[in-house]
Amino acid sequence: MIRQLFIKIVFVVLLYHTIAAQNIGSISIAGNKKISDSEYLTWLSIKPGGNEFEGIIDTAANRLSNNLRSNGYYNFKLEITKDYSPDSTKFDLKIYVEENNPVIIQYIFLEIKDSSLVEIIEPNFKFIEGNIFTKHSLERAVSETLANLQNVGYPFASIKISSVYFYSDSSSNQFVDITAKIELNQISRFDKIDIEGNSKTKDYVIIRAARINTGEYYNQKKIDNIPKLLNRLRYFNSVSAPNYFFNSSNEGVLNIVVEEKETNSFDGIVGYVPSQKKGTNGYFTGYINISLQNIFGTGRSAGFRWQKENRNSQELEIKYLEPWFLDFPVNLSGIIFQRVQDTTYVERKFGGSVEFLATDEISASLLLETQSVIPTDPENRGFTVFNSTLTTSGVIFKLDSRDDVYSPTEGFYFLSTYKFSSKKINGPALYLPLAANKSEELQRIELDFLAYYQPIIRQVLHFGFHAKELKSDLFEISDLYKLGGTNTLRGYLENQFFGNRIFWSNLEYRYLLTKRSFAFLFFDSGYYLRNDSDSFVRAESFKLGYGMGISLETALGVMAVSFAFADAGSFSDGKIHFGLLNEF
Repeated sequence: MIRQLFIKIVFVVLLYHTIAAQNIGSISIAGNKKISDSEYLTWLSIKPGGNEFEGIIDTAANRLSNNLRSNGYYNFKLEITKDYSPDSTKFDLKIYVEENNPVIIQYIFLEIKDSSLVEIIEPNFKFIEGNIFTKHSLERAVSETLANLQNVGYPFASIKISSVYFYSDSSSNQFVDITAKIELNQISRFDKIDIEGNSKTKDYVIIRAARINTGEYYNQKKIDNIPKLLNRLRYFNSVSAPNYFFNSSNEGVLNIVVEEKETNSFDGIVGYVPSQKKGTNGYFTGYINISLQNIFGTGRSAGFRWQKENRNSQELEIKYLEPWFLDFPVNLSGIIFQRVQDTTYVERKFGGSVEFLATDEISASLLLETQSVIPTDPENRGFTVFNSTLTTSGVIFKLDSRDDVYSPTEGFYFLSTYKFSSKKINGPALYLPLAANKSEELQRIELDFLAYYQPIIRQVLHFGFHAKELKSDLFEISDLYKLGGTNTLRGYLENQFFGNRIFWSNLEYRYLLTKRSFAFLFFDSGYYLRNDSDSFVRAESFKLGYGMGISLETALGVMAVSFAFADAGSFSDGKIHFGLLNEF
């Protein structure tokens, strides 16, 4: 008895190993005319050299059949066989398929009670009539139609395919008629907008930034856009998608949850440079940047910046922004600026702008500025610049589709500016004869473009291009653009180069550490041209900079530190650029 049982076990084991040892030798496709062999093999997901498994023919038939139907071939013929080798250790899988003609969508009939919505529903379905009947095309038409209904107040709409009728004509062409029933269900509105988490920011500031009003119809597209719009305010940590629900009174409630962050920032460093020579005094140098955003929770902003580069050069700037003036989509802003340039001149500027917010991404601005340049002690120091006044008017066009201001992962930013200035030369009287004309016209054309792309999660590519040009028959050093430093061409001193034509580009690879913190590698390039003038000779050069850095979100704001090299510099010539990101 035991001996018989042992023999049976040995027989089963040998039989199992014999079957398991059978490998797939090759896979051949025959009979197909419209779909390639490689496509069938992809659908099959069975490779030569693998072991046979139980039900391999049924599995192969199911995979091929499902994919043929998904691609519109419903009248196919399929035959799968195994051809064993003489020693039965392997077999060839042979597949014969006749695809026949694909099924064409002839008509799609729509059943809906509200005929006013036919124009919203019909186009997506009519678009696929006359095409091959595929699962993907029908699902896409249904999905796009439901999305359209969600944007006109029907978030709970549904579409049911009530009938699918196949038929053929005398030429064996295959057709299908489809009937779709649309159930609208309850129409929905934003009866109430509930804001949570805003202890400082006023509700109306958030609602107007979200571009949603109480009482309007439910719109899924607007809801999906709210996080991006609120993130641009720079008042909150990353904002998540809002919730929508009905309360006990059957009112539609849009619930927006925010987490406020510190909006006021102070960035600065002050140092003292002791006297280097007898008879001279030491002096303070440094940088102070104070940003006050969302003042009293109203969305108003103000900024103060002071920068002293050396003993004789410093800048002072004050800005203010009044958003949505009188509840219209119009922003008013003003600026006061003064620069003391070495011992040569003092520049003062007063300006303001009116920005019209056309959409949540597009805006246009009109600006007006007045500027004066006053030479420092021209009688004793000689000629440096003319005493002049400029009146400037201009237009600005802006398009901003970035998903975040501090650390975008997608979208782009485009800013185009045109300025026209009328310049009048008033003195000094001693040097007025040097001016060929007592009045000049200056034109400025400026372009800024930023793009962001995330090919892999947490990894972002950033490209920026900036170009500025000044056109005039006569310009002075006070009119020129400045290039170099933290915000333009890294690896060089702040405002190291001057030109009437400049451009620079920034290419960065960013690895996201958190939502708004990242490490980055960068490569910058810059160019400046300074044409001949009475004050200086022609100069032109192309510069490169590269390095690495880190940008961290802190309680004070987003802080960026980078270590950069100039193209011809050594390691000891590397420069550290440090700053607090502050977009006014």
